[in-house]
Amino acid sequence: MTTRPGSLGTIVTPVSDTEPPTGSDPEGTPGPSPDSQPPVEPSPPESVAPAPAILTRKEIREQADAAGKKASRTWWYVLAGAAVVLIAAAIGVALTGRTTKTAAPKIVAPTTTTTTAVPAPPCPLTGAAAPGGTVPARPALGVKIGNYPDDRPSAGLNQADVVFEEPVEGAITRLVAVFQCQGAALVGDLRSARQPDAGILSQLSDPIFVHAGGIQPVINLLGGSPLIDKNLYSGDNGSAIIYRSGRMAPYSTFVNTSSLWALDPSDTTPPAPIFTYSTTLPVGSVEGSGVGAHIPFSSSSDVTWQWSPSTGKYLRFYGLTPDKLLDGSQTAASNVVIMTVSTDYGSWVENSQGGHEVDVTALGYGPLVVLRNGAAITGTWSRAALTQPATLTASNGAPITLQPGNTWKELVPAGITVTPFAAPVAAPPTT
Repeated sequence: MTTRPGSLGTIVTPVSDTEPPTGSDPEGTPGPSPDSQPPVEPSPPESVAPAPAILTRKEIREQADAAGKKASRTWWYVLAGAAVVLIAAAIGVALTGRTTKTAAPKIVAPTTTTTTAVPAPPCPLTGAAAPGGTVPARPALGVKIGNYPDDRPSAGLNQADVVFEEPVEGAITRLVAVFQCQGAALVGDLRSARQPDAGILSQLSDPIFVHAGGIQPVINLLGGSPLIDKNLYSGDNGSAIIYRSGRMAPYSTFVNTSSLWALDPSDTTPPAPIFTYSTTLPVGSVEGSGVGAHIPFSSSSDVTWQWSPSTGKYLRFYGLTPDKLLDGSQTAASNVVIMTVSTDYGSWVENSQGGHEVDVTALGYGPLVVLRNGAAITGTWSRAALTQPATLTASNGAPITLQPGNTWKELVPAGITVTPFAAPVAAPPTT
């Protein structure tokens, strides 16, 4: 057997079993070669470990047998230990009657958030969603507008929530445009107040009322009514006037709504509703029965309303002439409420020609026609107090609801015939 150094330690190489190596006895004990002298071996340094002994084949076999026996005993110990564990587990199962299962991992479903759109609150005077999702913190604002032919074209009427048309002296009409949810950059022209204004405005929860003067009995009447009177010809209110070029006095006075609300900035309370609204027609309504209506106040105020399916609005005409505003649009409304009212000439002299004030009876009851969505609903209006709105009741006893949107309310003197019609009286108007 020979040895040679290596990186993994000393390698033992066995020799043939038949030929003993030179210089060894039969037992494999190493001896000196007969042809050589014993070499003189220097003493190894103290730091060098002695070389491992050279083993015979017999010694190698004995060590291998001993290692095998030891490994065999070790495996027997391992197998015996494992058997003990298995037996204990089997006994546990037998005693408990169930096996222990590893809990399956819990699967957590992803969380999804469903966002439900919250509808915008309705404007109190239109029933439509408030622009920007919030009802403005401000009162109703009534503005007195002229409607004599020289007052036209008007401005801002399509931005008003409600417009009231009232009879005045000379068989003409004037308007009260009421703003709340929307404003207008230009409104007018402004004219003087009249007796019906107190009855119109008292139902609007203490509104601001802006007008261009009035006779003293009317000013006194307004002062005793539940409203905030802002006469443009009184105090500092004239700073809100916009004089429009190209218009002669008294037809040149205009305003914008922002400056008018600024006349009383401390009032931040919106009005209570004066109508009820629904997107469906009242029970008993006949579709197509109210394509329009004719209201002949006078030759200068010969009003016709006509349904426009393309816009979903009623369009206003004088005779067959479209009522155009300063911005070029045609006056339009989602609803037209036509109330026949009692009128009389009072004792107040209104003008230099000796015309007397027209008094409108705001309380009581009277005939009614409501136009909405192309249908005409006939019935009765009734009103018990100036601070309350009129109740609108159909002929079948059902309450009349309006289409969400702006409304024109026509106060028509008794004796004037209101004619609803189910077919257009002219070619469809262009807008």
